[in-house]
Amino acid sequence: MGFVEYRPSELATKDPYYLLTSLVVPRPIAWVSTVSGDGVPNLAPHSYFNVISSDPPIVHFTSTGVKDTLTNCRATGEFVVNFVGRDLVEEMNVTAANFPPTESEWEWAGLASERSSLVAPHRVARAKAAFECKVSDIVSKGNGNMVFGDVLVMYVDESVLRDGRVDPRLLHPVGRMGGATYTDAAAELFDLKRPSYQDILDSRQ
Repeated sequence: MGFVEYRPSELATKDPYYLLTSLVVPRPIAWVSTVSGDGVPNLAPHSYFNVISSDPPIVHFTSTGVKDTLTNCRATGEFVVNFVGRDLVEEMNVTAANFPPTESEWEWAGLASERSSLVAPHRVARAKAAFECKVSDIVSKGNGNMVFGDVLVMYVDESVLRDGRVDPRLLHPVGRMGGATYTDAAAELFDLKRPSYQDILDSRQ
């Protein structure tokens, strides 16, 4: 069997989306809590999410199109990234529905919140980790709106720490695959030490 060649310019509108989101996997989920300019709490998952910088800490998530999360970030300049463990996937999925801006996903999902230290949006009480963030920039490319946030505070539940670091086997982070498929990223782990150039030279002598 050979390869099938796809050229985005020749595909139907949604086909590049299906290819990208089924191949760029697993994608970590930023469960982003915000507050609207009118004070309505919002909570929604975004699976285009990553670290931009560790010094200083900066994270980034992308809103495909203009959704409530993006509107709220533009209005207030603040958000919280909550991390989704296997125990929270049902609630996370409820908050993915297209609620109107006047409705709070927190109430529909039956989620308790905890006050943040430096920003207005609350964090999910049951989430094992969360980042309080201040919007530093919003960049639009294609149909994506990339929200960059300076991390002001990091919360980590002691139950997922081992020797001072987060153990994925305890966190059970959920990743997004293609379509409606998700993965428990701790289900099958393996360790692989990154070699130095000298290690590679030594191994081939």
